Amino acid sequence: MVTGRNENIGRRIRLGMVGGGNDAFIGGVHRIASRIDDKFELVAGALSATPEKAQASGEALGLPRIYDDFKQMAIREARLKNGIEAVSIVTPNHVHYAAAREFLKRGIHVICDKPLTSTLADAKKLVKAAEASDALFILTHNYTGYPMVRQAKEMVDAGELGALRVVQVEYAQDWLTQDETFKQAEWRTDPSRTGAGGSTGDIGTHAFNLASFVTGLTAESLAADIQAFVPGRQVDDNAHVMLRYAGGARGMLWCSQVAPGNENALKLRVYGEKGGLEWEQENPNNLWFTPFGEPKRLITRNGAGAGAAAGRMSRVPPGHPEGYLEGFANIYSEAAEAIIAHRDGDRPDPAVTYPTIQDGLKGVQFVAACVESSKRNAAWVSLDK
Repeated sequence: MVTGRNENIGRRIRLGMVGGGNDAFIGGVHRIASRIDDKFELVAGALSATPEKAQASGEALGLPRIYDDFKQMAIREARLKNGIEAVSIVTPNHVHYAAAREFLKRGIHVICDKPLTSTLADAKKLVKAAEASDALFILTHNYTGYPMVRQAKEMVDAGELGALRVVQVEYAQDWLTQDETFKQAEWRTDPSRTGAGGSTGDIGTHAFNLASFVTGLTAESLAADIQAFVPGRQVDDNAHVMLRYAGGARGMLWCSQVAPGNENALKLRVYGEKGGLEWEQENPNNLWFTPFGEPKRLITRNGAGAGAAAGRMSRVPPGHPEGYLEGFANIYSEAAEAIIAHRDGDRPDPAVTYPTIQDGLKGVQFVAACVESSKRNAAWVSLDK
């Protein structure tokens, strides 16, 4: 069933959403992020797998067009003169592949939450679907949108750290320390919906992507020791991973959702022959830079020493905190610039940067390799599979 009317909203990108109905945390985040820079307007949605909830959720948001399922939505919107140009997919992981495929094959741009899919086989099939489509694919690894993450990448790219040697990244939370039954915990610990990885897929992929984004390094192999500490849990809630990067750099990644005292402790440290960088998500406007043999220096968002890459991601003067929602919005705004250029037959600004489907594939390969390695007593496993 579909209800509502068509509206012409001008130059704003007409956006649809799959998932993200009532009580869904990440759906609300995506909606806020899409609105911050006024480049999108949400006009259609299939917000739940339950038709009654889909209708109620759409009505609560005042959506012009409400659908019972994503396939019906993709078919109808592709036929409408003013149908959606892009769709946000914010469902549990196991729905990503099927939903994204329906929109890609109809030329509708996809903005998809991470991880890309729940299985490596689906990830590879989705890559082929994206390559066969004229539509863009954007993956919301939102931490790459933080200004000081862009600052760190710019400094690494400029050679300020010299040849990279050591990468350390961690993402620790405590919300799954005990057996929980509320909605977010339920599906994120169910392998039929989240995939083979628990903490590795949910937050480990963020840490893995962040390290790769900032350093530009390609992980070639890993050795992982993963655990499910909570009795009866079917997916991992903690992982220690060693990484070997092309070119000789080495890395360590720790992700955990059973670390009491940690709320959202994503941290990155990068060390090269000439200096090191440190950044943490809970203090996102600060980046520490230490040239070898010199005192540690603090670079702040839009402050002295911050460059063009960070400035591009910033909205307010220094001293005014920007964080999670703004970083998420930066991914949407970069996506919008690419979509508008595509709409107009132009090339986007070369500075436009967002995580792609290839980044998504690497994330799923990371999870699969962690699971395989741990089953083989933390043996070294190639990521190129």
